[in-house]
Amino acid sequence: MKNYGFAAVAAAGLMIATPAIAGDAASGEKVFRKCKACHYVDQEKNKTGPHLVNIVGRKAGAVEGYKYSKAMAGSGIVWDEATLAAYLAAPKKYLKGTKMAFAGLKKDSDIADVIAYLKSPN
Repeated sequence: MKNYGFAAVAAAGLMIATPAIAGDAASGEKVFRKCKACHYVDQEKNKTGPHLVNIVGRKAGAVEGYKYSKAMAGSGIVWDEATLAAYLAAPKKYLKGTKMAFAGLKKDSDIADVIAYLKSPN
């Protein structure tokens, strides 16, 4: 029984730690302009960074033809709203050794909007 109590507390903490803001894809498209120099979201073509087509639900380091850092390739991360939110807030802090040069998005609303945009058909 003690394990179930711990799991419930841990799950509640995870929900609190994740932005609970419903994102807006149209606003996310505007915020994504910061990302366009390195990523495509509408075509399966890599730039400085890997393409982001169908990123939600995809295993990190899985785009063929892109040379990932060892940290990303071996991370075991599967991109969902929570992992994307944490990564977009502070990429180098979230995954030590990532090649991502971007410092991160500061506003939870911008993060939620970008994730909504990434999830939308582009």
